[in-house]
Amino acid sequence: MFEYFEGFVTIVTPAFVVLDVHGVGYKLMTANPYRYQEDDQKKVRIFVYQAVRDNDMALYGFYDQEEKALFEKLINVSGIGPKSALAILANTDHSGLVDAIAGDDVAYLTKFPGIGKKTAGQIILDLKDKIGQLSQPDLFHETKATQTTDQPALQDALAALEALGYRSKEVEKIAKKLRELPTTTTDEYLRHGLTLLTK
Repeated sequence: MFEYFEGFVTIVTPAFVVLDVHGVGYKLMTANPYRYQEDDQKKVRIFVYQAVRDNDMALYGFYDQEEKALFEKLINVSGIGPKSALAILANTDHSGLVDAIAGDDVAYLTKFPGIGKKTAGQIILDLKDKIGQLSQPDLFHETKATQTTDQPALQDALAALEALGYRSKEVEKIAKKLRELPTTTTDEYLRHGLTLLTK
């Protein structure tokens, strides 16, 4: 329902922050509330996820879209709830998490609170193929490196292909061919990409 709020952080606690948006205080559960401690004098944008369960409704806040996307992937894993996902995201450098998932490192994942061997195995099983769909700079060192040299239109087209449901490995395979095309619009890159993927 909500993508982000912009306002002033008025309260910081160990579990949440309160963001004042035009006189309305929104309580946002965050992985690292103290990240916003110095932001009480300037307007900030916090991406949000609304969780509705039985008799409970809560808002979760994220520093950027990539962190929110990783949270959404984590809570879709059987056995991972919002609190566990926040605990996993508390470290702002998520490269260790990504490397653990990619490398089947169950031991690393069981270091997080509430994550046993079974749940760690489920995280790896569910997210190993999906984790590459994100593009956070400190999550994916190599992905960001290629993005800096690509045209924004091409990057938008590649993201659109993944949003359509094509796996990141499939998109990566055709990305090289798309880069060889003369610079064009996102729509044209998307059309060419779909043609290559459906051959």
